[in-house]
Amino acid sequence: MTYWCEWAWLAGGPAANVLVETDGGRITGVTADAGACPPGARRLNGLTLPGLSNAHSHAFHRALRGRTADQRGTFWTWRDRMYRVAERLDPDSYYRLARGVYAEMVLAGITAVGEFHYLHHAPGGASYDDPNAMSAALVRAASEAGIRLTLLDTCYLSSGFGPPVEGVQERFSDRTVESWAERVKDFEPDREGVLLGTALHSVRAVPRAAMPTVRDFAHTRGVPLHLHLSEQRAENDACLAVTGRTPTQLLDEEGLLRAGTTAVHATHPAPGDVARLGRSGTGVCLCPTTESDLADGIGPADELAVAGCALSLGSDGHSVIDPFAEARGVESGMRLRSEVRGHFSTGELTSMATSAGHRALGWPDAGHIELGGRADLVTLSLDSVRFSGVPLASAVLVAGSADMREVVVDGVPVVRDGAHLRVSDAAGELSRSIGELLEAP
Repeated sequence: MTYWCEWAWLAGGPAANVLVETDGGRITGVTADAGACPPGARRLNGLTLPGLSNAHSHAFHRALRGRTADQRGTFWTWRDRMYRVAERLDPDSYYRLARGVYAEMVLAGITAVGEFHYLHHAPGGASYDDPNAMSAALVRAASEAGIRLTLLDTCYLSSGFGPPVEGVQERFSDRTVESWAERVKDFEPDREGVLLGTALHSVRAVPRAAMPTVRDFAHTRGVPLHLHLSEQRAENDACLAVTGRTPTQLLDEEGLLRAGTTAVHATHPAPGDVARLGRSGTGVCLCPTTESDLADGIGPADELAVAGCALSLGSDGHSVIDPFAEARGVESGMRLRSEVRGHFSTGELTSMATSAGHRALGWPDAGHIELGGRADLVTLSLDSVRFSGVPLASAVLVAGSADMREVVVDGVPVVRDGAHLRVSDAAGELSRSIGELLEAP
C-alpha cells in the first residue's frame, strides 16, 4: 500500500508531500517533496506521525476514570478503590474491558502498549483451569483492537516488605518466584504482534531473594523488564528502614538496573539515585497525567534525561488516554518544579511519545517513518480551530487524541476518518463493560 502524506514527521521534523510505500507491514520507501498524490495512493491529509507508544498501562484501572476525583486522600486511599475493581474481574469481563481500553488507545494514535499485568488468578488466589487465562484475555483484546502488545507479566509476592499477600492481593501472587517463572514460561501467545515481557511489581512486592530469578528470566529470554520505582515517598522510607538502601540502590545491587530495564515513575529518587539510573542504561517511563491524578508528585525528568535515561510515556491508570497530554505534562511539570521554561524540545517530546516508548517495549523498529521500519502511521487532522496560527512544527504541543483521524498498524488500517474499523462502538463497549463491572455484586 502507498500513502501520500500532506505532511509527515520525518527525522528532521515535518516534511511536505511525503510518499510512504509499505509492503508486508514494513516501510519500503519514503520520498519527501513527492508532488501531488499519485493515483492509487491513500491520501492522508494533515500531519502524519510515526505510531505513538504507551509504555505503561493497567487496563482495568480505566474503570475508575472520573470516579475518585471528589475523594480527598492519597495514592493509598485511591488504591483501596482500585482493589475493589480488581476483586470483580474474571477472564471474560477483563477481555471486554481491555478490548474497549485498547480500542480507545488506537483511536488516540497508539500502535503499541505495554500492559503491566499482575491480575493473574481467581479470587482467593486459586488458579484458573488455564493458569494464564487472564493473560490470554488481554492478548485477545489487544489483537481484536488492532494494537501491538507487550505483555509484561508481573511478579508480585508480598504485601510490603515481608508480610504475605492478603485480600485481593492473593489474586496477584504466584506465592513463590519459582511458580511465577513456571507459569510465565508455559504461556505462548497465539496471536501476532504480541511480545511476552516481564515485570517486577516493586521492591515492596518482591523480596530481595526473589529478584535474581526475575532478572535472569528476562535476561535469558532477551525481553524487556519493567518495574515500579519510587512512586511514593513511603516506599523509599520503608525500603531504607528494612534494607538500609533506597529502592534504586537495592535494584542496582541485584543487577536489575541495565539496558532493557524500564523504571516506571521514578518520582522520588534520592540523591545519587538519578546517576545510578543513568549509568546503568535504565530507561524511565513517566506517566504525568496519572502521577498528577494520584498526587504522586513531580519527578526530575530533566535530571534523568541529562543522566542518560531514555524517557518514555505511559497512561498508567488512564485518567486520560492522550499521548500528547502526557508529553506536554512532562514539560509543564518541569516548569512548575523549576520555575524555568523550555526543558525539552518539541522533537524530544515527540521521541518520548514514539520511538523511545517502542524501544522500551521491545519494538525498536517502530516509532519512526523510515525505510525498513514498521509501517505505523497516525495522522492528525489540522482543520480544527485548535491549530489556527500554530506553526506546524509545534502541532504536537497543542494536539489532542480527538484530533486523530487515521491509524495504520503494521501496514493495516485500523482507524479511518476517526472511526475504529474493528471495534465499531468502542464507546458503547467501554460503557457497558464498566457498568457491568461496577454493578456486579
